[in-house]
Amino acid sequence: MTDHIDTRTNWLDPQQLDAVRGQVPLVYVDAVPVRIDDMGNVTSVGMLLRQAPDGTISRTVVSGRVLLNERVREALLRHLEKDLGPLALPKIPPEPAPFTVVEYFPDPSISGFHDPRQHAVSLAFVVPVSGDCQPTQDALDLAWYTPADAVSEAVRRDMTSGHDRLIRLALASVGALP
Repeated sequence: MTDHIDTRTNWLDPQQLDAVRGQVPLVYVDAVPVRIDDMGNVTSVGMLLRQAPDGTISRTVVSGRVLLNERVREALLRHLEKDLGPLALPKIPPEPAPFTVVEYFPDPSISGFHDPRQHAVSLAFVVPVSGDCQPTQDALDLAWYTPADAVSEAVRRDMTSGHDRLIRLALASVGALP
């Protein structure tokens, strides 16, 4: 028997992941789920309630790592299905383009985006969903907010890691920032 990892899973064991996180930035995707009307205007923004990497309970966007040999589109679909359920029906184009690139650092003063575990580079997308979304796995809740409510002070206080800024950037990118 060998101690080798099955490369088909594209997962590292916790010790290997910690070692990699300490030496190189990892690639992530952030997805801001939205509902749109018939004209393509954003009517609501979905945010998960979950435990953030810093241990707090907060409102967040869909987020996760891109695995080895996984296309960005596949990573988006995998994380959206994992967090919103298999019936979310996200509308992702064949060749998605991020609205911004976010850099998360262990030191929150560097970019305003914070992940205490690592330096991560995340491609951020606004993703329309049309199906029935039900939070799964580690999400405690999923709430839908109007664009105005999503950027309100009350909702922003419930967010960590810079996701309040990410929501504002997402809404601005689609012309929906109030």
